[in-house]
Amino acid sequence: MQLEKFKSKIKPFLKETIETVFFVIVMVIIIRFFVGEIRWIPSGSMRPTLLEGDRIFVERISRFFATPKRGDIMVFYPPSEPLNTNPKAVFERLTGFFCKDIAYIKRVIGLPGDKLLIKPDPDGKYAVYVNGKRLEEKYIMDPYDYIPCSEAMYCGPFTVPKDNYFMMGDNRGNSQDSRFWGFLPKKRFVGRAVFLFWPLTRINKF
Repeated sequence: MQLEKFKSKIKPFLKETIETVFFVIVMVIIIRFFVGEIRWIPSGSMRPTLLEGDRIFVERISRFFATPKRGDIMVFYPPSEPLNTNPKAVFERLTGFFCKDIAYIKRVIGLPGDKLLIKPDPDGKYAVYVNGKRLEEKYIMDPYDYIPCSEAMYCGPFTVPKDNYFMMGDNRGNSQDSRFWGFLPKKRFVGRAVFLFWPLTRINKF
């Protein structure tokens, strides 16, 4: 009799627990896919805009009705990293639970159809030229601290293909970006960084 009473009590409890866990997972997926997510900065490639350890909020809503603009800070999966498409890997990307996919964060420099050229000015500063005009970039760490272009790098002149983007870190002397791995397909974007919320001394809206 006691065993029957225990079973009668534990079944509703287990059912409620399973339903709660399922609801939480579904809500996490909905929020991460349609609204946004929290990310932390692991490297100094976006200095001085973002420092190692910064926490940011990445919105994902705008991707449903707009395309990235020049200057946007975007989180994405680099084309050099293959994405596993099995159900387990997709679930991990959607929820963020145990996700092993490598994501980068860089700034949009070249839009589809743009003609780009990266070269040093006479004074030694490196600069990006977009459609023949020098791009003014007040956000970069140091215009003199630049990885010199080589034949193995994407420094131009070239035209950004349709549905692709050219991404660069603000710390041009220490950033593995489109100069090394080329153009980024639009489908690889995760979302746009909009707000730095930690540490509190560096709260900032992008």
